[in-house]
Amino acid sequence: MEAVKLSLLAAAMGAEAAVEADITHICTDTRKLTQGCLFVALKGENFDGHRFVKAALEQGAVAAVVHQPVEDVDPDKLLEVMDTQDALLDMASIYRDRFPELNLIAVTGSVGKTTTKDFIACVVSAGFNTHKTEGNQNNEIGVPATVYGLTADHGAAVVEMGMQGLGEILDLTLALHPTIGVITNIGVSHIERLGSRENILQAKLELCEGLEDGAPLFLCGDNDLLATVQQPRLDVIFYGVDNPACAIRGGEIKEEGDSTSFVIMAEGQQWSAVIPCVGRHNVLNALAAFGVGRKLGIPAESCIRALQNYQPSGMRQHVVRCGGVTIVEDCYNASPDSMQAALNTLKTYPCSGRRIALLADMLELGEIAEQSHLQVGRLAAESADVLYCYGQLGQMYAKGAKQNGSPEVYWFEDKADLAETLCGSIKEGDVVWAKASRGMKLEEALQPLQKKLESK
Repeated sequence: MEAVKLSLLAAAMGAEAAVEADITHICTDTRKLTQGCLFVALKGENFDGHRFVKAALEQGAVAAVVHQPVEDVDPDKLLEVMDTQDALLDMASIYRDRFPELNLIAVTGSVGKTTTKDFIACVVSAGFNTHKTEGNQNNEIGVPATVYGLTADHGAAVVEMGMQGLGEILDLTLALHPTIGVITNIGVSHIERLGSRENILQAKLELCEGLEDGAPLFLCGDNDLLATVQQPRLDVIFYGVDNPACAIRGGEIKEEGDSTSFVIMAEGQQWSAVIPCVGRHNVLNALAAFGVGRKLGIPAESCIRALQNYQPSGMRQHVVRCGGVTIVEDCYNASPDSMQAALNTLKTYPCSGRRIALLADMLELGEIAEQSHLQVGRLAAESADVLYCYGQLGQMYAKGAKQNGSPEVYWFEDKADLAETLCGSIKEGDVVWAKASRGMKLEEALQPLQKKLESK
């Protein structure tokens, strides 16, 4: 973060600063404090940063942002606001304004937004010094943290925006006013809160409110709801594989080992491309990145070379090979759409042994939870030789797979039992694809297997 006067930050959030200082770090965690930083006391259901204000000031914070009384501290070092979380975004907004020439690409969607963000950052880096959201820090706390990492050296930033309800992306986009928008997918993630896919679409389209007239908006034209979107105020560009009306299309998709080759058709031309991962869904992510790169004036050939540098972040389709076994860690998140994409990829994944699907619950699906798990189980029967299921809803995977004729299906109530069975049954040449919602911590079932294979 470049130095900003404390008085300027205070004015942005409607507070008054009794002292003046240059702030080069805004911190919400006393474990990450630096000398001369500004501490923001966030309050949530299970934590209250106001309890740590005194410690933050004693450890070197210049001042603290609060929205409730704090005892035993110098009042001149407190910036009082209505809500500290809102203040965090207010400060991010005024800091973003320091970089009027910055190309800021905002990415959202029900699934695929983190991968698409990473693909876009690879491509845009071919033409600009690029800053991006780390991991999936895409909420009202993570987005400001990303913005604070900007400097005058950056020519572009790729910022992921997530949400759990209406109005959240609106707040983020109005604060950051992106120059380009990307929406990857409208699925059923968060349907428990929002009630319908149409409401999810409405929430995602809030991204448009922060875009200026004529700004590019990239939408996946293969998605049934996004394909119907009309935004006359913006430059809407559809990308896809199946929809012939898309301006940017992918075709001739071929998976070979851990890479995928395909042809990009756009601007009346064709280019051959390769990405270091598998799955049709990743081709869509790469097409979005190609489109953003071209809109920023990066030569097509440079965009295509950059796509080959993509690396998955976190536990997203991370491939581990040991002891003759291939393990695909895809444990970060899961929805019916991403489960389908994973199982379709597993179905054709190179394998000299058995294709094993290791699936645990998909969360936040509300009334459609049981039916969604049942459908995924049926698909797993067509994609995997063996299905291991974990979690209460995982029983529906097993039921669906058995209904569809899968001969080898196992359900586990205990994760340790699952790990023990997996370790005892794995054979050389097998491929294990593990996928679940983050809250299931399915990677814990893989760790004993990896240790066993590494010790061979």
